[in-house]
Amino acid sequence: MPLFRLGDQGPAVAEIRTILAGQGLLATTGGRHAAHVPATDVFDDDTDHAVRAFQQQRGLIVDGVVGPSTYRVLREASYQLGARVLLYRLSAPMVGDDVATLQNRLQNLGYYTSLVDGVFAETTHDAVCLYQSEYGLAADGICGPATLRSLDRLGTRVTGGSPYAIRQEEHVRRSGPQLSGKRIVIDPGSGGLHDLSDGPTAELESRLLWDLAARLEGRMAAAGMETFLSHDGRGRPGDDERARVANMIDADLMISLRCGHYPNPSANGVATFYFGNSHGSYSTIGRNLAGFIQREVAARTPLTDCRSHERTWELLRLTRMPVTLIDVGYITNPDDAEILGDPDYRNVIAEAILVAVKRLYLLGENDRPTGTYTFADLLAAEEIS
Repeated sequence: MPLFRLGDQGPAVAEIRTILAGQGLLATTGGRHAAHVPATDVFDDDTDHAVRAFQQQRGLIVDGVVGPSTYRVLREASYQLGARVLLYRLSAPMVGDDVATLQNRLQNLGYYTSLVDGVFAETTHDAVCLYQSEYGLAADGICGPATLRSLDRLGTRVTGGSPYAIRQEEHVRRSGPQLSGKRIVIDPGSGGLHDLSDGPTAELESRLLWDLAARLEGRMAAAGMETFLSHDGRGRPGDDERARVANMIDADLMISLRCGHYPNPSANGVATFYFGNSHGSYSTIGRNLAGFIQREVAARTPLTDCRSHERTWELLRLTRMPVTLIDVGYITNPDDAEILGDPDYRNVIAEAILVAVKRLYLLGENDRPTGTYTFADLLAAEEIS
């Protein structure tokens, strides 16, 4: 789809403004929401500010540009529970805020135990069927008027808690502290979120990230872990394809390696990301791993600590296992590029990531201060175990 930004005009811009008004982000000078007046079709300063606010709220890259990702989330935000019949479609799952609201309600009632991601997948279908069967409704998994009336009559009796988070944490605890046998998907290279045109920067990024992935893969193999790559390096598969491959492998974790990009070359540092959305749902293990990786890399390298953040990017949302995406430095910053170009620092980053994974499974037991656990210590611990 085309990109829409400041100064554009047309029916698509009018649709964007209408959705933003419905979210309460676009107001008239009189203080009333623009939803009460006809939407214009001009992408003006107010629209630009509203788009940026929406992107910030929804865990998107804040650039004021409505591209495929932002437009997708805008459309999802326009759906309110009850506006359409919800059902499971295998080839094209229904996605939207209405689905997330339904998942939240079913979770509070104890029927839905997966991530509140706004995707009507098989787990949501099964939860609806279970609810319908226990409340005397036709258990067809379709959330139509009868099911909605039933949910409305029940109201919200219990709130809080996350069965998904409890299940994730229990899975890590039961799998034990040993790394041997753990299945990890390594996702290197540009494409998807950071899709660049061919050129020297893209070639440099690809070369550095594939080299980093190889170093990480070698160290994980030495620790007895099973490693898989999300793609073969030919072409640039999208984030949905990478997620599909990871789900087919049924891995324990996925670690995605990226480089940061920004028009201003002063932007620098390392940052990590995990799934989290405006509905209050996030990947507990993804967040824990992102935090461990962030602290280890920042402690062992000169890279600026840009901290960990929750995002709703497709790679993070569509994977069934915990995922951490790492921006290992800004390829557009000369200092960061120099650090990433040093093989010794790539070794340090690879070991920092592996140590962070070990710390995740240690659950705080027999752990060591950040930046002090060495690769040799890790291998020795694996042999003892």
